[in-house]
Amino acid sequence: MPLRRPLLLSGALALALAAPWVHAAKDDRQKPLNLVFDKEGEVDKVKQRAEFNGNVILTKGSLMLRAERMDVQETKDGYYLAYANGVPSRQVQFRQDRDTPGERIEGRADQIEYDTRSDTVRLIGNAEAKVMRGDQLVDLVSGAAINYDNRSERFGIEPGASAPHPSGRGRVVFMPRS
Repeated sequence: MPLRRPLLLSGALALALAAPWVHAAKDDRQKPLNLVFDKEGEVDKVKQRAEFNGNVILTKGSLMLRAERMDVQETKDGYYLAYANGVPSRQVQFRQDRDTPGERIEGRADQIEYDTRSDTVRLIGNAEAKVMRGDQLVDLVSGAAINYDNRSERFGIEPGASAPHPSGRGRVVFMPRS
């Protein structure tokens, strides 16, 4: 299941949308990948693949993914691809601190794909992501899929039938700045 490249919004709108999402914690890239889970898991060193079930939590520095089921594959050059799936009553959750003190990115979706090589997170199905400053909402995006690229400091929003909005439309909310 390869990761698809993000569809980027064009022109000045893309730059405006990317601004509040910049600078997720850069030191996370050098941290180890940790997994904890409640049910049986399996690690296949030959295939460089692992499966985990039951309240699976993946952490890498400040980055955290929480899912009911997770499949993690190691690439030949030592990077990891994580495929996280929720259940109908509980979506997959994503969270990562930003370099700006007190700010974080939070997201949720039916599925989330995380790629340590490209430093990207793809939220798929009823996807929503928000920037928080403490308990205060800074910005919100939603759509059928959201692609967050930490390195290029850009994200894309894909509208579609699996968007949270009843008509399948994408949505962006910019909160007033004080």
